[in-house]
Amino acid sequence: MWWLANPQDLHRVTDRISNLYVEKCHVDRDDNAVVLVNRERTIRVPAAMIATLLLGPGTRVTHSAVALLANSGTAVSWVGERGVRMYASGLGPSRGAQLLIRQAYLVTRTKERLAVARRMYAMRFPDEDVSGLTMQQLRGREGTRIKKLYREQSTRTGVPWNGRVYRPGHPFEAGDDVNRLLSAAHSCLYAICHAIIVGIGASPGLGFVHTGGATSFVLDIADLYKAEYTIPIAFDLAAAGHVSERDARIAFRDKVADGKLLARIVRDIKALLLVDHAALEDTDINELWDEEHGNVPGGVNWAIDYADNLSDDLLVGVTGPDIDPAKQVD
Repeated sequence: MWWLANPQDLHRVTDRISNLYVEKCHVDRDDNAVVLVNRERTIRVPAAMIATLLLGPGTRVTHSAVALLANSGTAVSWVGERGVRMYASGLGPSRGAQLLIRQAYLVTRTKERLAVARRMYAMRFPDEDVSGLTMQQLRGREGTRIKKLYREQSTRTGVPWNGRVYRPGHPFEAGDDVNRLLSAAHSCLYAICHAIIVGIGASPGLGFVHTGGATSFVLDIADLYKAEYTIPIAFDLAAAGHVSERDARIAFRDKVADGKLLARIVRDIKALLLVDHAALEDTDINELWDEEHGNVPGGVNWAIDYADNLSDDLLVGVTGPDIDPAKQVD
């Protein structure tokens, strides 16, 4: 039975549900199942069948549930309503680093990095050959595409468009109504992309077009979907007179509620990073790098006296008192 299976028995990410969104629930553990409890019902989900657990507003999670998810190689992300706005994330140690290593390999080599960037732009220009374009040419084509898209949306909705205005750090305070709606909708898209990138074991900071920021790869991936999702949403809302940040957040939430975008992002990231490369097993190899002999086994004491060099002064812990069962309140 799946609820008595070992978490590693269902560890392959390709066999899992890409993500599970939960809100207004208590998240606990029962054997190898994550238990979701709310006012109406109780649902048990095998932890090792989930790639990423997205915890929305109104959730609380127990330590034992997080430990189970970590052992199952499941990422946990704390997000806003319906997955928009990512606040924090965690990834258990049993998740492999092969995808991250592949990403680092590609981003640190000019030829390979340019190839990935070209594949990103090819997704936006499906009918054009961009294989020979430089980054400068690609950026120019993208700028032209976006300007044209803004003009088309303005014509379609009747909303005046005078250019993109954005204030770093205060995105919802700059520009006219449609600009503020764009910034609010984009932030929701960034949150979903961030959660998925972390959930599949890639790095949000190793970007191919964007660079230098902790979320560079998030911006890279989000740019693939703005034309289809956030830009039309912002113009439609402005045309209808719905100009609050909440309006943008709810509209985006409803747009992606079917889950198709999330699955699409997973496929696209793998297509970008793993083209012409064998599928990577997402397992914890637990090896140590060696410049002469390649990888060597981890979990091995390579120096008999290494423990003698550790000092108790370097360890600090905080422990609360034991709970008296007789004084617990249900």
